[in-house]
Amino acid sequence: MDIRLSIDYRLVNGLTKLMIYPMPLINDLLEDLDKVLWYCSLDMASGFWVVSMTDRARAISAFITPFGLFEWNRMPFGLTNAPQIYQRLIDNALYGFLRIPTAADQNALTDLFEEGHPEEMGEPSVLGRRSYIDDILVTAGSWDMLCDRVKALLEACDKWNISFSVAKSFWGLKKVDYLGHRVSNEGLEAHPKDLSALTDLPFPGTLRAMQSFLGSLNYYGRFIEDMAIYASVLYELREVDFAAIRDRAEHGRIGPTVTTTEDQQDNRATTDPKWAEAEAAFSKLKEKIATTPILRHFDTEKRSVVIVYASKWAVSTSLVQDHEGVYLPVMFTSRTLKQNELNYGVVEKEVLALLRMLDLGYSMLAGRPIQVLARHSTLAWLFRAAGLQGRLGQWAALLSPWALEITKCTREEDEILGTLAAAITPRSVVDQALTAITTRKEPRRSMDTPVPTVEQDKTLLVASFDGSARVKRGGGAFSANIWRLPEWTVVKAASGWKADMTVNEAEYSGLLLCFDLLEDQDRTRLVICGDSNLVIRQMKGEIDCKAPALTLLRQKTLRQLGTWPAHDLLHVKRAWNASADSLASAALQREAGVTVQEQDWDDLVTLNRLQEILTVTTKATTLRISAMAN
Repeated sequence: MDIRLSIDYRLVNGLTKLMIYPMPLINDLLEDLDKVLWYCSLDMASGFWVVSMTDRARAISAFITPFGLFEWNRMPFGLTNAPQIYQRLIDNALYGFLRIPTAADQNALTDLFEEGHPEEMGEPSVLGRRSYIDDILVTAGSWDMLCDRVKALLEACDKWNISFSVAKSFWGLKKVDYLGHRVSNEGLEAHPKDLSALTDLPFPGTLRAMQSFLGSLNYYGRFIEDMAIYASVLYELREVDFAAIRDRAEHGRIGPTVTTTEDQQDNRATTDPKWAEAEAAFSKLKEKIATTPILRHFDTEKRSVVIVYASKWAVSTSLVQDHEGVYLPVMFTSRTLKQNELNYGVVEKEVLALLRMLDLGYSMLAGRPIQVLARHSTLAWLFRAAGLQGRLGQWAALLSPWALEITKCTREEDEILGTLAAAITPRSVVDQALTAITTRKEPRRSMDTPVPTVEQDKTLLVASFDGSARVKRGGGAFSANIWRLPEWTVVKAASGWKADMTVNEAEYSGLLLCFDLLEDQDRTRLVICGDSNLVIRQMKGEIDCKAPALTLLRQKTLRQLGTWPAHDLLHVKRAWNASADSLASAALQREAGVTVQEQDWDDLVTLNRLQEILTVTTKATTLRISAMAN
């Protein structure tokens, strides 16, 4: 009988101290592969099972089955420190830091890396490069060198009882698969294990499925030009969006754009434009992952050319090099702009694009002359201007160590460049494509807040809350204020303190305290204000709540919120929530909560600034609470 074990080690991992060990970076392992001709891609046979467990580790790994209680003799999958331990073992086998333990030491089942002794110095590294966990790449410039390195590797691994899987390994080839890439002397190719599963994937029906799709593409971000630009509209989707489309039974109308039947075109026409934009971006990304170009290895002898592109809400950069008169891509990178960056000028956005490439490609570009092709020659002004302040001065300081040659590329020259640069999309084509998937990001002009209304003969209650906590779960405090409008008088105010509490748990506790103070109030319209963006958005259902402790608090809060049919949730800046913040800070200082007495309410009124963003205006017989831009 073939039994496949699936053990839930979440509790054990939560109590395990994370082992700090420098894991190799994928991009570093893929560098300098153009200087060799032969490759071997090797995969281990037993994986983590090659590592023996100590007595204490065996007891911790115990699990219960219908057949009884079992313990692992070898290190299983699923433990939080297993990859680091295995990586350390492989690094030691390749570099020979520690000597092989004696038979007596092996029987003692102690930690080799705590009790072992250093190996004798003088032995060179077996491969001259690191591996990534159980994936080892052997490279050589000649066949004889390849055979010598493979022999040395097998001898080193045999000493440590490490075996290879012959069936899953590739020996002596000029092109091999390694870490999801196809590696050769000519360059790198994206090579997902199951490309058809990505290209045939229907439009995801849940937020988790969409995040899984985007996560798969992120691994190949260096191959997909303008990936962040096309993916931005998909990143903006929230669980509430998927829930709403399911409730309206319209999800069945969302399909691949290659389908062009008249019925489906009519269905898409009646769908929210947001989903049409998401569908277009989803199909474009699947097309791009299926047609990724070959990325050339970075050649230190060739001049580097960086092409920057900036739109209203995204930037992208391409690193290319001249190969016999044709610019061939080495690396792509892109990202969407943050809210405050949307108001930047196009020249400033081009600086952001350039800085991102210099950061991600630092190991390749540092100390080398770089030609930058931009649409605006004013980018070079940063190097000549004196007395720059603010972000311009900071950018000028960051760019000062680099040898950059800024070249203005007109639209006509840009089209020529797009023809010369293989796999580089002309900028005009990108501009045209962006109109079909325009993101909802816009420069900030006003706060997007609800506008609650209340009839003149009824009251409106405002509940403000806050939470604060010490580091390392040293205790947390929370507070709640209840206000009555339109007079902005204090109804009740209190604070509390609990040990072993995080700041988010303290924020939720403050919100729960609001409902405790509101228990004897009439169920009129309620506006809840807090400076915790996470709590407000989780209560609205805009982001998921994954932490177990927060999930319980959120469920309890939702039950309380359900007793108030007319309510609004409003996120405010901390400065406007000063009255609740002062109560929480005082409770954290004295490690005890209080109920604020009426004679102290004037202090809360003095600190309160909520009336600056929630103004009461009289119109006909209705009082309107409107949000003001801050």
